[in-house]
Amino acid sequence: MSSALQPGVQFPRDERGYHGTTKTAKAIYGAALRAAGARTALRSLEDEHDWRRRYPRHLMELNRAAAVDGPLAVAMARAALGEARRQFEFVRANRTLPLAEAMRTESAIAGADFATIERRGRGDAAPRPWALPYRGRELQGNEARDTIEGWRERGICEPGHAQALLRVLDHPEWFDLADRTLVLLGAGSEAGPLTWLAQWRARIVAIDLPQRGTWRRLAQLIDAGNATMIAPARGAADWDHAGADLLTDTPEIATWLAELHPQAGMDIGALAYLDGERHVRVAMAMDAIAGAVCAAKPASSRMFMATPTDVFVVPAATAREAMHRYAQRDLVARAAGMPLRALTGGRWLRPHVRELIPCTNPRGQQRGVVDALVVEQGPNYALAKRLQQWRATVTRADGQPVVFNVAPSTSTQSVVKNPALKAGFDGAHHFGIEVFEPATTVALMAALWVHDLRHPAPAFNHPLDALTHQANHGGLWRAGYLPRSAMPLAALLGLTDRMGFSADASGARSSARAS
Repeated sequence: MSSALQPGVQFPRDERGYHGTTKTAKAIYGAALRAAGARTALRSLEDEHDWRRRYPRHLMELNRAAAVDGPLAVAMARAALGEARRQFEFVRANRTLPLAEAMRTESAIAGADFATIERRGRGDAAPRPWALPYRGRELQGNEARDTIEGWRERGICEPGHAQALLRVLDHPEWFDLADRTLVLLGAGSEAGPLTWLAQWRARIVAIDLPQRGTWRRLAQLIDAGNATMIAPARGAADWDHAGADLLTDTPEIATWLAELHPQAGMDIGALAYLDGERHVRVAMAMDAIAGAVCAAKPASSRMFMATPTDVFVVPAATAREAMHRYAQRDLVARAAGMPLRALTGGRWLRPHVRELIPCTNPRGQQRGVVDALVVEQGPNYALAKRLQQWRATVTRADGQPVVFNVAPSTSTQSVVKNPALKAGFDGAHHFGIEVFEPATTVALMAALWVHDLRHPAPAFNHPLDALTHQANHGGLWRAGYLPRSAMPLAALLGLTDRMGFSADASGARSSARAS
C-alpha cells in the first residue's frame, strides 16, 4: 500500500491504514440506536459479522424504533449525523483533518483558484410548459391528469405525489424560475432536472467534474433553453476548464458558492451519484457544502432525490395496502408460492409488511415499515441514502426549507449495467411494479422541485411522513411480496419476456400477477 494518502473526503482509516466502511457504518447506525435506547438492536448491530448480506435487518430495526415516536426519530437523526461528522476525514497534501475542521480551516484560503464563468441560453424566452414524457409520448392536459390519477389508483405512487403533479398542472406560472438560484451538485446526473430547468429561466449554478465532454453537453442544454448557467473554472475562464471535484475541492466549492451573489439564497440539490463507497463520501461532501452555504445564506434550501429501494416508515394506509395484497392473493398464487418458498428455503415470495407499529407520539396512530432494499446495491448505497433521509428530517425539524422526494425506480445506465438488476426490472411489471424511463423521472422530479419551492409544505403528524408524502415508488411499497424476495422470479420472467416466451398459463406467471 502506498504511503501517500488519497486526497479528499474519506472514511476514517483503521489501525492497518485502510478506510474501513463497515466499522464506520456501524458507528453511525449505532449512534442512532443509542439515541433511541434500543439496546437489543444495538447489541445485534455490534455483533453482526455478515454485514454485506445482513445489513437490511439493522435498517429495519432503526426504522421500527423511529416509527414509534416522532421526536425520537428526529433525535436519532441528529445523533447519527453528529457521528458521521466525527467519523469522516478530509485529506490534503498528505495531511488528515476531520471533515468539519477542514471545511473551516481550508476554506479560509479556498475559492481563489476558481474563476466564475457564465452562459446564457439562446432559446425561446418563454418558459416551456411542463409535459409528462411517458412511453414515447409527451402528455399534457387531460391525458397527463388521467395518467397521474391512474398511478394513484394502481398504487404506483402515494396520493401526495399525484396531488402535487395535478397542482403544478393548474399553475403553469410556477415554472418561471427567473427568481431562483438553483445549485446542482452533480449537474450532469442522468436523472437530474437540468433538462427542464434550462427551459424555465432559472439561474443555475452547476457543479460537476472537470470533464470536457460533460460540460459540452451541459452547455448544449443551456444554449437551447432560456436559463443562465454559472460554473466554477480552474486554469482559464472558459468552458473547456469548467468544473470542480466534490470529493477533493469540497472547501473551495463551499466558499465559492457562499461568495456567489452574497445577498441571495440558493436552492441546493444533492444529485451526485458514485459507485460503492464513493457514494457515501460524495454524500458527505455534498452535505458539508450545503451546510456551509446555508450557514452563510440563511434563506437557502436543500433538495434531495431519494430512492424507493430503501427502508421507510410509512403511514398505516400504505402498510395496510401491502398487507391486504398479500392476504388477497388468489388460489393459483398461493399454490405456486408454496413450492417456490420451499425450494428457496423461504427466501422467495415472502410477505412484505407483517405488522403495524403503534405510535406513542403521535399517540393512537400507527405506522408501518416498508423494505424495498436491493441487497445487491450494497450497504454503502444504503448508508448514503440514509444520511440524506436524516439530513432532511433534521433540516425540517429546525424550521429550514427542505425538498425531499422519492423518485421511482428508473432504467438509468447506472442501474441497467448490472445484469441482475436489469433482468429484475424487465420482469417487475408482472408484480405490479412500474419501472420508469429516465425522461419520465427527470420530468417528475423537476416538477416536484418547482412545486415544493412554490407551495407551502403541509404539517405532518410524524416527521418521517414528510419523506414519503410525495413518493413515487413505482408500486414497490404497496407490493404484497417483500420486493427483493420477488426479484429473482421477476428476473426469470424478464428473461422469458426478452426471449419472446409467453408463460401466461404457468403457475409462476399467475402467481406474479396476483401480487
